[in-house]
Amino acid sequence: MAETGHELKVVSDEGNDLGKLPLEEEPVRQWSVDRKWTTTQAELWAYYVYYIGDNGVAGISFGPSQFQNLLYLAGWDQADPTGNTPCIGNAVCVLRFAGSIRDVNSIVLITVGMAFAVQTVMFLFIGAWADYGTWRPNILTAFTVAAVAGCFGWLGVADASKWQAAVGLYMLGLLTYQGTITFWTAAFPALARNLPHVQDERAKLASGDVTREEYELTESLARNMVQNIAFAIQSAGELVILAIMVGILKGLRSDESIENNTWAFSVLIAFAGGVWLLCALPWFFLEKKRPGNVLPPSASMVTIGLVQTYITFRQCLKLKQAFLYLIFYFLMGDALNTTLTVVGTLQNELVSYSTLQLTYLLIVGIFTQLVGIYAFWSVQKRFKLSTKTMLIFNCIWIIVMALWGLIGVWTPNFGFKNVWEIWAWQAYYGLMVCPWWAYSMTFVSEVIPHGKEFLFYALFSIIGKTSSFIGPFVTSAIIDRANGNNNMAFTFLFALTLVSVLILFVIDVPKGKRECEAFLQAEAELEGLAVKNGN
Repeated sequence: MAETGHELKVVSDEGNDLGKLPLEEEPVRQWSVDRKWTTTQAELWAYYVYYIGDNGVAGISFGPSQFQNLLYLAGWDQADPTGNTPCIGNAVCVLRFAGSIRDVNSIVLITVGMAFAVQTVMFLFIGAWADYGTWRPNILTAFTVAAVAGCFGWLGVADASKWQAAVGLYMLGLLTYQGTITFWTAAFPALARNLPHVQDERAKLASGDVTREEYELTESLARNMVQNIAFAIQSAGELVILAIMVGILKGLRSDESIENNTWAFSVLIAFAGGVWLLCALPWFFLEKKRPGNVLPPSASMVTIGLVQTYITFRQCLKLKQAFLYLIFYFLMGDALNTTLTVVGTLQNELVSYSTLQLTYLLIVGIFTQLVGIYAFWSVQKRFKLSTKTMLIFNCIWIIVMALWGLIGVWTPNFGFKNVWEIWAWQAYYGLMVCPWWAYSMTFVSEVIPHGKEFLFYALFSIIGKTSSFIGPFVTSAIIDRANGNNNMAFTFLFALTLVSVLILFVIDVPKGKRECEAFLQAEAELEGLAVKNGN
């Protein structure tokens, strides 16, 4: 915490004012304005441009599709016990993996679970590094370099005989994408807080010209603005990238043979990696190296992640609203990520792994995503709606998406079983579901202590990844028990989305802010980890 010249006291009324500090008694740094760290337009645009490259085309779109494609080409029809009949049409395709013969879609889900399990352990150690010194940019740079290298590695994995290598590249793509997106996202609260108009409002707060509530609304809208503009710019940039990819596919004649199509997947992933690197460079050079916390004397960089995660989780139990959101984020993140994986596997099968068809589908999805994000932000800005209100509205459509797949349990004519449904789903996902990625992350910043953004984002990332490897394992087991009926997975996913939204309804954001103030005081007085915070 910042060093101050006066004693800090916690005011308690036994009610909703628990932990609320008078403004003049709060940490000086929380309300101070240091123009040295003012967010410039160049820095802000560099932040936006990075996200154009880190668009998920390689790690969560074409990478998974190529992986599933190679599994399909290497597998055989389940109806043939000899394993000599290749997978054709609607055959249930199986392959020996992890000691058992499994459905190809089940293998994809298990691999996703393995990747997220590894990432959970990894974040336990490195999640807190971003809070100390100037490690933040270095972590993002390392993840980016590894991700780009993995993209180019796919050029050497373009036939079915190398499907085992594809397992490694697929996992690397998931790990690095989630790593980059976590640490990129964690930078936005400081950017929003140091925007010129937010700093001006904070100065007015310190002088008593505006109320605490007025200032907090300004900062909240600024955080939403940064996230939504970032998503909108990313969507527009991704549309250009996908348009270029269509030209690449035409040049490679991807639709003329299975071999051409498989090679085209790898070329597109490598191209996406090259674009990612170019888009990352401005952020690497223009980001202001805002200092983090000083490492506590009793801790080392090896142990600080475990120590801080333990302390943060324990203190999070005192941050009741943050803890409720942690539970919600765990459940809804699990439901959404697993739903997207299941629908993605069904989509790949329906379009027969066609790179051209999948690219066209992505264009529809990204265009509608751009429209959806703009619409959500416009409505929020016009009516000054809270982040919680927008997130609840968004989650309703996630429930409907799970219900869509659930209907397919009882009918062969609906439930992601037709090509036209996949086209409709891409538009639906872009318009109504994609805003989740902006609002769910923005809501984190509403219920966590200032100055601890990176640590709490890392904790939420760990929780998110824990749920993300549980969900795929559960749905994989459901699919295997249902003899390859993928729609049975939606029974679990639909129930999970319903429970999640009920939890979101009871979260009290104003009370959460007061709990955060008490948390910072408790950390200094009880934990002995009072440190000097950076900007």
